Amino acid sequence: MRAYVSFLNAQAERGDPDLDLVEAFWISRVQQFFAGKPFTLTLDPSHGLRKAMGDVLRQAALRQERVGSGTMYAGAVMQHLVGAKLEVSLGKDTIQHSRFAHDVEHHSFSTADAPHGRQGDFAVGDVAIHVTTAPSEAVIERCRENLSEGLAVMIVTTKKQMAAAEAMVEARAIADRLDILEIEQFLALNLYEWGAFDTGGRKAAVRQLVDAYNAIIENVETDPSLKIEFRS
Repeated sequence: MRAYVSFLNAQAERGDPDLDLVEAFWISRVQQFFAGKPFTLTLDPSHGLRKAMGDVLRQAALRQERVGSGTMYAGAVMQHLVGAKLEVSLGKDTIQHSRFAHDVEHHSFSTADAPHGRQGDFAVGDVAIHVTTAPSEAVIERCRENLSEGLAVMIVTTKKQMAAAEAMVEARAIADRLDILEIEQFLALNLYEWGAFDTGGRKAAVRQLVDAYNAIIENVETDPSLKIEFRS
């Protein structure tokens, strides 16, 4: 700190330092520091699993708001948590090697569906799965196309966006033909089942999900701060 104060004083002797620029520099450094840290998932026995999942998503949304760099942290975390859940449920080897029973490929969050001929974020059997923080007209149109191709369709979104998604599919007259699921419940139910509804089992299930998620981040994303640190 003494060295830094001496530096600022030296700048002042040459003329008035641009303190707004200095402040902006340090703000950017603080943002980079916190953006570089992984998200945390803490299992509190006094809270439900939905809250644990929701806390991670809220951290991602807060970082997205704080950094404001255009990186869609919340969407990326949602997509890869769903991917990890599918991988754990179906088996990693099955997902990697079978292109017939389960066509579940992991893509970076920035990879769009249509240019790559993908039915959605994931295609499992005859089900196209769309994961979104904010269902858009483009996503709903893609769902309509999936249905016309004879696929079953699932939208996984946040609790806040459930009503919006339901309104849009109602307007397209396809509400009865697809399923809209809330992300926290979608994940929590499987964790209870994997853990055989036992405290120790739930902890092992959450760790398995987080390990699968972090492996996906390593394989398809370039930002390691998207990883999750599990604290039990």
